Amino acid sequence: MAEAHKFKAVVFDIGGVVVRSPFLAIARYEREHRIPENYLNCSIVGRGSEGAWQKFERGELELFSFYKAFSQNLSDTVNGNIWYRNFCKRKGIQCPELPDALHVDGRELFGMMMRESSQYDPHILEAIRRIRAADKHKIIALTNNFSQNDTAIPSSELDFLGWQDGATPNKLKALFDDFCDSSTLGTRKPEPRFYLLACERNGIKPSEAVFLDDIGLNLKAARDLGMETIHVPIGGTLTAVKVLGQKLGLDLSAEPPKL
Repeated sequence: MAEAHKFKAVVFDIGGVVVRSPFLAIARYEREHRIPENYLNCSIVGRGSEGAWQKFERGELELFSFYKAFSQNLSDTVNGNIWYRNFCKRKGIQCPELPDALHVDGRELFGMMMRESSQYDPHILEAIRRIRAADKHKIIALTNNFSQNDTAIPSSELDFLGWQDGATPNKLKALFDDFCDSSTLGTRKPEPRFYLLACERNGIKPSEAVFLDDIGLNLKAARDLGMETIHVPIGGTLTAVKVLGQKLGLDLSAEPPKL
């Protein structure tokens, strides 16, 4: 249990860990519009730090400006096809026929993503409850999030997004001792500054934190800084919770009784 004693905090990603992954909605949009699997994710990542998605998560774009830029980014097949061919090559998979043109509706896609990610994961919630009850570790959120400052969003649009209680409901924030939000701090994963800010705000070293995320690039950035990391794949929260429990020396999982 020597390893357990070195950790002072658990750092949770939100989307894909605490709540359902918005990637599920992206995959559904791709299927419904006959877009190759993972094509849109490749386009989001391929834009780098200057993409609409990345700017929105740093609080640099308001919602309706984001919709327009997001649509344009994802409809760009010139770059999108290049990024997707490279993706297929890296994965060693055959590249399917690629679209000559796309007309991605950024608002429709983002709405699907937000409604999908409004559902909490029961295994992670139980783990957080048990960590808090043990009172040995800080519980920190580190999330690429969206600006809360746009007061011009009509209520009908908030309903469409499932944001009746805001993009970050108080009941979500209440789960954590500190909620590190990219759109308020002006930096996002996988930028090292974001992880270091979270540590500084909570008086810990990176090596004293366990970080859970669903995206490999974000986990690599955390490992490079000295954090312990746990990958949380889609459908893998219970396994991740068991691994976290082993690292903390705590029983964090409550499996449903077998019939």
